[in-house]
Amino acid sequence: MKKRNYEIFWGLLFITLFWQLLALILNRSILPSPFEVVPLFFRLMTGELSLHFLASAARVLTSIIISVLLAVPIGLILGQSRKLNRLISPVIAVLYPIPKIVFLPIVYVLMGISDFSKIFLISLILFFQILVVVRDEAMKLPEDLILSAKSLGAGRLGLYFFIYGPASIPGILTSIRISISTAIAVLFLAEQSLTEYGLGYFIIVKSYQILRYREMYAGILAISLLGAIFYLAIGLLEKKFCKYLVKENV
Repeated sequence: MKKRNYEIFWGLLFITLFWQLLALILNRSILPSPFEVVPLFFRLMTGELSLHFLASAARVLTSIIISVLLAVPIGLILGQSRKLNRLISPVIAVLYPIPKIVFLPIVYVLMGISDFSKIFLISLILFFQILVVVRDEAMKLPEDLILSAKSLGAGRLGLYFFIYGPASIPGILTSIRISISTAIAVLFLAEQSLTEYGLGYFIIVKSYQILRYREMYAGILAISLLGAIFYLAIGLLEKKFCKYLVKENV
């Protein structure tokens, strides 16, 4: 843990020094110094920026919950039923590689530009990531383990709750952590249209378009912080529920 803290410290220090060096070389308002932006960031986070931050965080968190509730049961069913998996797999194989951001105009046309459409699009991204991982994890379970559980009286529902479900937790958490940066990037684009709150709206509409460059960089710090919080939160869940897979850095 101490080693990881040192790595984070040195990483932040390097980025800050590099940013400051570029600001000195460029010497223009379009790239303010970190010593101007960081204090402004903390001031804004006690007021206006905090509302945009919470709006974006709520959309991402809601999307994660929806995608997990939908993708996990479907993935477990496909992993257990090879016939059903053979039927559905071609559809997944076609849709999975497609960048889901291309569906943004379609979602807006069909659902309107609302919180629901933004959450739907992010959920779609996470859904396929989680679905594929859960399905593959369920298919890889040793047959002996399944037979042993059945011999102890476990029915289909028991297998889901006590065998397939727990075995897929590491994959679920890993897929969410890998996908979270993509989900936040899509949210950033989606929040630029017809909304009043969100970090994408703050960065583009309330800062960049009216040349408030210091505020723009403060918003970028906020959306970076949002991604880091979700990333670290997933890491903590992995430590709690998948201790056998996590090696502590000492």
